Amino acid sequence: MKKFKDTFQDIVRYPSAVVGLLIVLALIVFSIYTMITIPYKEAIHLWKGTEAVVYKNPRNARPTWVNWFRKDKLPVSVDVYAGEDEDFTKEVTPRKKGGNQIEFNYEFDYNYNQLPQDIFIYFKSNYVDKNPFVVINMTTPAGEEIKIYDGGISRATNVRFGQEEKLLTRLVRLHGRDTETQDQLRSVIEGLFTKMGSYPPVVDKGTYTINVKATTFEEGSDVEAELVMHGTVFGLFGTDHMRRDLKVAIMWGAPIALAFGLTAALGTALISMFIAALGTWFGGWLDELIQRITEVNMVIPYLSILIMVGTFYSRSIWVLLLVTILLNIFSGAIKSRRAIFLQVRESTYIEAAKAYGASDYRIIIRYMIPRVIPMIIPGLVSAVPAYVFLEASLAILGLGDPTVPTWGKIINDARTNGALYQGMFYWILEPAVFLMITGLGFAMLGFALDRIFNPRLRGM
Repeated sequence: MKKFKDTFQDIVRYPSAVVGLLIVLALIVFSIYTMITIPYKEAIHLWKGTEAVVYKNPRNARPTWVNWFRKDKLPVSVDVYAGEDEDFTKEVTPRKKGGNQIEFNYEFDYNYNQLPQDIFIYFKSNYVDKNPFVVINMTTPAGEEIKIYDGGISRATNVRFGQEEKLLTRLVRLHGRDTETQDQLRSVIEGLFTKMGSYPPVVDKGTYTINVKATTFEEGSDVEAELVMHGTVFGLFGTDHMRRDLKVAIMWGAPIALAFGLTAALGTALISMFIAALGTWFGGWLDELIQRITEVNMVIPYLSILIMVGTFYSRSIWVLLLVTILLNIFSGAIKSRRAIFLQVRESTYIEAAKAYGASDYRIIIRYMIPRVIPMIIPGLVSAVPAYVFLEASLAILGLGDPTVPTWGKIINDARTNGALYQGMFYWILEPAVFLMITGLGFAMLGFALDRIFNPRLRGM
């Protein structure tokens, strides 16, 4: 306890160590928070990006905080349920012939210079034989009423404004774009949210109303509606090309990076230390064998082997972690630790332990290894960011685990989908910043620990 207290006091003496320790602790707390709020199985389910998960998310949307720095605000995404939101009302009127007349009204102000991506209405209904019939109309700020859709709905029906071809034909006529001298409307959304007859198109700002009239024909039959409008900004971290919320990968990137980095660094350090101790103590052919294996392993390009494993065998992050540990056990660290163990082996307390009959493994585990552990701690901490960046590098090369959301996977998706060419810098910068912060925190803490545990560096 006293040694721990003295070490902590030494750490406090170095501002870089304090900053590094705070960053590492913040990453650990963030990782714990992530695992509590988004369990692993849920994160994997969200990252698969099925329609049931991402239907509320716009494609390639920037984070909402970009609007803080823009004078010209970008459209925000909307998700409202009828009857649960004061802007999306639901009124039910019984019909004399049976069933109900259900009316939904959604009123919203649109004051952006850019168009939304699309509008959806998701219907859920219950009936026995006769399915409900719905009519959707939209009223523009200029008072123009436009019929969006009419028809029967099943128990689960999705009406997407942007894919209504008949609606596009009506909008072309309303805008007067059917002449040879003017371009056709590019989309239904452009026709709905621009001023009638304007060319080039000008966004029609003001209050819009979406009215839905649903008719049911059976007693007890009901209709529920959810309205989703895809803007161009969404969430704290934005979305990708598959409409997945990047929050999942950004948050889960922390625990996965720490798990990979710490496990690889700790496993490599402890196993190589134990192997070096065995070779030093027993000497002879065992020591020679360990040294020859180490020398051969030092000239093998283990990144190339990892690439081969990821290409021909498995891209599982845990398989790659195991191969990383195996390839780094017999590294140059064994030779440096062997040199330390050679000095420890000649110490008087080792001679005393042999004199009272201590076994070989007791001497190695109880007397030799504890003397070396403080010396390997700085190197262990400094090695963590190297393994974190290794995992990210494999993912960027397309060898990352496709089922696991990681920072490297985000960067690879952004690179392969032309994020930089489309100006979606957030897609790359967000995971890159987290990687840099992780590397900075462990590097600053590792350098400071090296000064603390190696007295010769304190005066340098």
